[in-house]
Amino acid sequence: MAKIKVTKVKSAINRTQNQKRTLEALGLRKMGQVVEHENTPNILGMINKVNHLVSVEEA
Repeated sequence: MAKIKVTKVKSAINRTQNQKRTLEALGLRKMGQVVEHENTPNILGMINKVNHLVSVEEA
């Protein structure tokens, strides 16, 4: 499967608990942190929930 790079670009301060937990589930804790994931429906669904806090690019 294809890989995607997810970068945290905005803070989780004043966000719902669900969004904070989704960011942690993606492995994003610090601003500017980049993680690689497989391009699966589960990961894409989590990214869609927090798309205003992250940027996504093909790896």
